[in-house]
Amino acid sequence: MTTAEAHSPTSSALDDGSLDVLREVEDRVLWLSSAIVHHANRVRPNSSGLKVGGHQASCASMVSIMTTLWFRHLRPGDRVSVKPHASPVLHAVNYLQGRLDPRFLPTLRAFGGLQSYPSRSKDPDTVDYSTGSVGIGATATIWGAVARRYVSFDAGTPGGRQYALVGDAELDEGAVWEAVLDPQVAHLGELVWIVDLNRQSLDRVVPGISAGRLEGMFASAGWQVLTLKYGRLLDELFARPGGGELRRRLDAMPNPEYQRLLRCSAAELRERLPGEGAGSRPVAALLSQLDDPTLMRALRNLGGHDMAALDAAIGSVEDHRPTVILAYTVKGHGLPTEGHPQNHSSLLTEDQMLELASRTHADPARPWDAFPAGSAAGRLCADAGARLNREPIEPKAPPLVPTDIGRTPTGTATTQGALGRVLLDLTRAAPEAARRVVTVSPDVSSSTNLGGWVNKAGVWAPTERVNWFHDDAETLLHWREKPTGRHIELGIAETNLVGLLGELGATWSRWGAPLLPIGVLYDPFVQRCLEPWSFGIYAGGQSILVGTPSGVSLAPEGGAHQSITTPSLGIEQPGCTAWEPAFALDTEWTLLAALSRLGKPDGASAYLRLSTRPVDQSLARVPTDPAARERRRRQVVAGAYPLRRTGSPRVTIAAMGAMVTEALAAADRLAQQGTAADVVCVTSPGLLFRALDSRMGHGHADTWVLDQAFPADRATPLVTVLDGHPHTLSFLAGIHRVPVSTLGVTRFGQSGSPDDVYRHHGIDTDSIVCAALDLTE
Repeated sequence: MTTAEAHSPTSSALDDGSLDVLREVEDRVLWLSSAIVHHANRVRPNSSGLKVGGHQASCASMVSIMTTLWFRHLRPGDRVSVKPHASPVLHAVNYLQGRLDPRFLPTLRAFGGLQSYPSRSKDPDTVDYSTGSVGIGATATIWGAVARRYVSFDAGTPGGRQYALVGDAELDEGAVWEAVLDPQVAHLGELVWIVDLNRQSLDRVVPGISAGRLEGMFASAGWQVLTLKYGRLLDELFARPGGGELRRRLDAMPNPEYQRLLRCSAAELRERLPGEGAGSRPVAALLSQLDDPTLMRALRNLGGHDMAALDAAIGSVEDHRPTVILAYTVKGHGLPTEGHPQNHSSLLTEDQMLELASRTHADPARPWDAFPAGSAAGRLCADAGARLNREPIEPKAPPLVPTDIGRTPTGTATTQGALGRVLLDLTRAAPEAARRVVTVSPDVSSSTNLGGWVNKAGVWAPTERVNWFHDDAETLLHWREKPTGRHIELGIAETNLVGLLGELGATWSRWGAPLLPIGVLYDPFVQRCLEPWSFGIYAGGQSILVGTPSGVSLAPEGGAHQSITTPSLGIEQPGCTAWEPAFALDTEWTLLAALSRLGKPDGASAYLRLSTRPVDQSLARVPTDPAARERRRRQVVAGAYPLRRTGSPRVTIAAMGAMVTEALAAADRLAQQGTAADVVCVTSPGLLFRALDSRMGHGHADTWVLDQAFPADRATPLVTVLDGHPHTLSFLAGIHRVPVSTLGVTRFGQSGSPDDVYRHHGIDTDSIVCAALDLTE
């Protein structure tokens, strides 16, 4: 499917009668969203004394948009990302449509209740996208659209639009524009963003007039741009004598001046609004014809609060390219705090809530009342709820992934090179699993050893494209783009990579179509994309992130391309297991284990840190006996295994990744001096930490790996070494409370040979030997 399914309003044109009913619902949504926040802060007991928080003003600016969208236009296949601070509006809408039990309405920000921001995994009602980190919720719809198209090879995958309701301040995030400009986006006709253009951020009224710039930026990216600046009342006034001057006055008015006028009485408006200059007299004359209520309504009659204009705009969305609707709104619209520059987190008083109840025809004594079933508003809510009812998603079990393909690498190899080799082997050993693998790269496919896989699997594109270099004999990477390709190439933006990974990793729950997504990027840039990847995991996206090449082993590349902190980040990331294999077979086993955990309700993500340093594979001493080989595999996947045992060790060297070469060389030299050393290869410090934590009564992880890798009867002083920050492995001393010397990288690197760079950082063989002797002598 290359375009979204056709959309149109769900009923006939919005006549005055229908508009009146929709406004009645709008009033109730405004009341409920305000009451949800009010109850959490001023009614519910608060033993801690801390402010609970909430955003009544940010909700109010979205009420008209969300009422129009949910009660007029949404279809079951559509998905909506709601700006974080409007979560109470989403819950109010879901409640009125019968998708939220009323017992949850008083539980905003309470333990087990409605979350602070929309959460797919933690809220009790329908939430399509988790939001809360600025910009990520909006861009998630882009990657959700790509992911839906990708899984359309599965029969029954539904179509539908991907809506994002975005605050204008969110568009300050650079990640938004990285996503908008990616080459994959221009043809996503199912993508619709509605920007809540209230011209306020958290702290202030935005001083400039940025709408024209936003229009140009979206238009230049190939989007359809619809601007809703004024509502029907103002449009009627603009057609009268003096209306042209009034429009020019409003168009030229700075944002802070407009916001200040919202705080004025009708008398003050008549004095201030005409301004100065030649156009002031016609404007004053026009205003003199309006009574005070009409004048006050007219100033607030912006397009984002005019449901007839919103209805028409959504109904005119094209389906062959992305669309953005820039909807001018007033922050706090309909509340006493509307337009105030500090209204972001302000709360209505008890008296103000009573006034709001009166104006919206709500009963403050029964704040959670819905509409009577037989009323026009009640029927509209019931009809919308029935229309948007979705069939439950039945997750399909992902295909079985083998635990061991059976090869034993020989010679010299790198863990980075092993990545591509394993993927190719998987196509032969487990074709059904390989068919579910999708790799993603931000323009580094060849430099991360995915070339062979890309040649085999092809590059995904919505339609087949000509490969103009197919007959060039010197072209080794064959770029065949087609809808059945299993590699997705993005532009150079790591945040886009992990955004797409998160959505590809959520297809098992969104569409019942499990994928096994693997994203590959340079390890130094993992920190650049860590926050959106972490947010994707929080939202239920299960994926594998591969950072390669890594560490100061990239010696000639210099400090700018040498990662230091990523191993410890892997320990600390919830919902994720991090591995740093030392040998090619370790890479195979951990990658297969990571793939087997994807695409299911109890699944998890993984991070693999790989290296370009060649390592002699014979050093792995892979057992030839099948049972012993399986025991080694289980240890590798569990986090560590004994690589060398001596008769009576005086010291243990625990090494990770590429540093096993130095660790083994150090053990040889120590033996020559009469100091026996065990060598343990650590593959996952995170799993070892969980095991130790569980042994101390703080978790529920398996602990057997500690007994096998670090048995109590072989407890000795410990030297730890890795190509990363030394604190990553320092906790290992706590297994048996032994003296420890931690070696690693704590400074920015520099260019040089590996030997020079290792010596500079104190992770070379000499440094390991000295550390061991210091502990034992």
